[in-house]
Amino acid sequence: MGLISAGTTIFDAGAVSGGGSLTFIKKLTASSSSTLSFVDGSASVVLDGTYKEYLFTFTNIHPGTGDSRLTFQGSLDTGSNYNVDITSTTWQMLHLEDASGGAIAYQASADLAQGTGFNRLGILGIGGDNDACGGGWLRLFNPSETSTITHWQLRFMEHGAEPRTVDGFAAGYFNTTSAIDAIRFQFDNSSNIQSGDISLYGIA
Repeated sequence: MGLISAGTTIFDAGAVSGGGSLTFIKKLTASSSSTLSFVDGSASVVLDGTYKEYLFTFTNIHPGTGDSRLTFQGSLDTGSNYNVDITSTTWQMLHLEDASGGAIAYQASADLAQGTGFNRLGILGIGGDNDACGGGWLRLFNPSETSTITHWQLRFMEHGAEPRTVDGFAAGYFNTTSAIDAIRFQFDNSSNIQSGDISLYGIA
């Protein structure tokens, strides 16, 4: 599955293309980690006006406890607090391994409306089996701009707690004109992030 930004293919089948350039910034590898955070100016992380768009990718994210949903939140104070107002909308598609059912539906329970909690990346939860994992991407648009709110968009696939594939997609915004200078990822039920990689790229 490729990633298209403003009608231009950024990458597809592992190849980078298009008018913009994709610059690798930082990869964090989980090892029974309670959280993974990208903080501007810390540990070689760039999350400022250098790029107008940032891309996070998620590879083989596995929870320590089954039926866990990966979530995220932003910070206005370089990671001292993660509690920015978020408004979001969420949809999901699913299909069971035994072909007993499939669906596409709006997921009101995953939405925030001026909420300061963590927004879901995973919709229904990753299973606890050793081979269960999740993956996808999160795009953050112009987070250092201080005259407009900061929009984001995501897509996340997961192997569910019952044998099924779940494809979730959501969009929303941080309702602030302050710069977003850090992003934190964690599971919603205090599970650790047992394994997997989260990488950050800047798009020129």
